[in-house]
Amino acid sequence: MKCEAWFQCIKGCAGRYPLNQIIYRCPDCNSLLEVTHDMDQLKQRSAQEWKDLFKERYRKNEWPYGSSVWAKKELVCPSVDNENIVSTYEGGTNLFWAERLGHQLNLNDLWIKQCGMAHTGSFKDLGMTVLVSMVKQMRSEGKNIRAVACASTGDTSAALAAYCAVADIPAIVFLPRNKVSLTQLIQPITHGVLTLSLDTDFDGCMKAVQALCAENEIYLANSMNSLRIEGQKTISFELIQQFDGEVPDVVIIPGGNLGNVSAIGKGFKMMQDLGIIDRLPRLVCAQAERANPLYLSYKNGFEEFHPVQAKTTLASAIQIGDPVSVNKAIRTLKEFDGIVEQATENELANAVGRANRTGLLCCPHTGVALAVMEKLAARGVIKPKDRTIVISTANGLKFTDFLLRYHAGDLADVNSEFPFQPLELPADHDLIRKTIHEKLSEQIPS
Repeated sequence: MKCEAWFQCIKGCAGRYPLNQIIYRCPDCNSLLEVTHDMDQLKQRSAQEWKDLFKERYRKNEWPYGSSVWAKKELVCPSVDNENIVSTYEGGTNLFWAERLGHQLNLNDLWIKQCGMAHTGSFKDLGMTVLVSMVKQMRSEGKNIRAVACASTGDTSAALAAYCAVADIPAIVFLPRNKVSLTQLIQPITHGVLTLSLDTDFDGCMKAVQALCAENEIYLANSMNSLRIEGQKTISFELIQQFDGEVPDVVIIPGGNLGNVSAIGKGFKMMQDLGIIDRLPRLVCAQAERANPLYLSYKNGFEEFHPVQAKTTLASAIQIGDPVSVNKAIRTLKEFDGIVEQATENELANAVGRANRTGLLCCPHTGVALAVMEKLAARGVIKPKDRTIVISTANGLKFTDFLLRYHAGDLADVNSEFPFQPLELPADHDLIRKTIHEKLSEQIPS
């Protein structure tokens, strides 16, 4: 089946630009572009035929369709030749039924979409496979792209580094000095990509990489490049597959640069347009209180948006005061009856502490979403019977320093409510046995 897609302005300007053109903004109004698909072509398949095709391909070994992104190639990026696809078998991540956590919060149908169970440990792999594949396609067509570059608070740089290493394409990453975890810093280094640690924040890194990528020889890999959004929207496709076609009621997404909010909304809307689903969920964007420009705009009915100077937050990956995808996110939230809520440092850290006691292993950004969920459930905005999904964006193992400091009570502005420490004992069997019996007899809150 022949499918077509192109870049088009999010504000509806008339121009159309092929996906293999190096372009990020509308030449007429300077707004961001988005990938637009020929829906009339796609509707030549029925909704049931699409569902059957995705089920047939899911996690199989036929290249490249075993990837949960490329299993939806026709709906994502049909113009890349299969031999140019750069994939690590991404997607298909666990949908964790958080039964015990939900019981504590009076939520009977709570699920955590664990996007951090990925090759590089975050959801960024979903978008990077599409972007790097298109770069490989363009290079095969003779375009002079010397390298791919991104600004990052950690996870984007890890994904770019890994996928470019797989494809043997040079990469450049800009990181804010001393503002990413050691685990996140080591990922681009270990893949041997050019890593620049700048004495600025993410917004400063973003300005630097955009200036560099004004030269077409360096291709921009941040989410203002809407090829990334096409991969990330498959989170929505996966959720519908994993729920056998049923639509969740509420989806909660941590928000920093705001690409994922628009991506997940786009995925659901595309499925509705194709008849795969018959309604849309309510979307919630969760922001850290110390980096909350979208929340402030939401409180004023989205009448105005003003960037802020983001303050240091434990949720470092969303410590962004001037998000590039804000207009896409606002448009999406309006269409999805969306909510924006914020979480303090104390709230996000203790949401992680509570969740991890029930078997999860959450990053601080997931903690922001969990804390917002707790607030909305307490206010009755999320009802006990609502099927609620929290998007967990990264693997908790990337943030062991945060977790250690939480349990040691060593985080500023955080009163750890769920701390736990190992017991140091001599190798005395009687004392060990006595201590264990004492601890087991204590009434420890679940």
